[in-house]
Amino acid sequence: MNEWQQPYVDRAAELSEELFGIVDVMNELVVDHLREASEQGYQGRPQLDKSIQAARRAVEKAARLLAD
Repeated sequence: MNEWQQPYVDRAAELSEELFGIVDVMNELVVDHLREASEQGYQGRPQLDKSIQAARRAVEKAARLLAD
């Protein structure tokens, strides 16, 4: 790797860590949402859960790509 690339590699690694933090927050949101839906008697899987899960997978994939 060229010396001039190192700051970019470092920033990509930092961004990856930030994205993994966002994944953790999204996981908490899903759990809270599903718990609330269950307590309210909701049957099935809420659409919001599906949307959050899809977004979470995309963010997680981006985090992994930047970590490489």
